[in-house]
Amino acid sequence: QVQLVESGGGLVQAGGSLRLSCAVSGHTFSTYAMGWFRQPLGKEREFVAAITRSNRATAYADSVKGRFTISRDNAESTVYLQMNSLKPEDAAIYYCATALTSRIIPPTGKSAYDYWGRGTQVTVSS
Repeated sequence: QVQLVESGGGLVQAGGSLRLSCAVSGHTFSTYAMGWFRQPLGKEREFVAAITRSNRATAYADSVKGRFTISRDNAESTVYLQMNSLKPEDAAIYYCATALTSRIIPPTGKSAYDYWGRGTQVTVSS
């Protein structure tokens, strides 16, 4: 059974940083692209960042480029999201997800992802 467990969320002041982690079990982690999505209160879930299974390519939403960094450790079956210069509009529940794809560009659409975690709350105070 595939399981994804996010951690690292919390309350931070605007301008601060958080590092989210997502530990994956139940499948061969290195064969999956990984993505982070977020869902602000009352809004649709949106793409944040993604990384290919080879760790060679990443993709980011325009709203987080230059502030967020996605990375993965295939030996630890974990994907990370380093979030710097946080803004109040970054507040949301953050979800990680896996996509079984060998594409050289990581997928950014929700429909490409097969398994999802339960999410971790990020709150940014102004």
